[in-house]
Amino acid sequence: VTAIELIHQVEVPEFSLDLISGLPDQTLEQWQESLEITVKIAPTHISSYDLVLEPVTAFGRQYTSGTKPLPTDETTAVMYRLAQQLFTSVGYEHYEISNYALPGHQCRHNRVYWENRPYYGFGMGAASYTQGYRFTRPRTRREYYAWVEQLVQAGGVSDGSPTTSEDVLLETLMLGLRLAEGLSLSMLAQRFGEKILEQIWTALLQYYGCNWVEVVGDNGERVNLTYGQRLPMAGRLRLTDPEGFLFSNTILADLFHLLG
Repeated sequence: VTAIELIHQVEVPEFSLDLISGLPDQTLEQWQESLEITVKIAPTHISSYDLVLEPVTAFGRQYTSGTKPLPTDETTAVMYRLAQQLFTSVGYEHYEISNYALPGHQCRHNRVYWENRPYYGFGMGAASYTQGYRFTRPRTRREYYAWVEQLVQAGGVSDGSPTTSEDVLLETLMLGLRLAEGLSLSMLAQRFGEKILEQIWTALLQYYGCNWVEVVGDNGERVNLTYGQRLPMAGRLRLTDPEGFLFSNTILADLFHLLG
């Protein structure tokens, strides 16, 4: 009996399935088969990630992105589009760059991160974001125990610098644009000022022309803007699906370069 069969037998109401594309020697046919099997399994939530090579790992030292036996960047882009087309065609919402969910089953835990809200982490290596501070606990047991003792001696006050307004802006853009609904323009204007909207639009205008970025009204309909026209103070700014999501790193790099 497989794990999936057991999940269905005991009628687990919520479960998520993770997929990774761009694996060594992975073909489009194999990826298509994985997608079709996932649909048959029918999880309430799906995370579909492209393989990321971490240079500090043995795997990262052994392989180079885009070269054999890894698929080319063009092939992994096709894999991304295939996942988007199949999952959305059977009722999954593509609510975040790498995540799909049936209606009412989005991951509430991860949305805390994507909406740049405060959170607590506990234990070795855990990260927290609270009261305007971001900090990560030591990863080794000896360093962690020493950190706890120091924290007790300091009366529970941890060292660190508050997150700057510039960092909050960049984090809000980086995380919020991962979501399908994007970012509220009125929220951005209220929190960071109307001048920031002008700078954001300057960085994104070329991608608006490529149809990688779009502005939608409160009714969800696309707002057509002409060259030289300013962003409205209402509605939402978001990346298009799938092309804007595919090129999100390029888009965000330009945003960070202009605003950072």
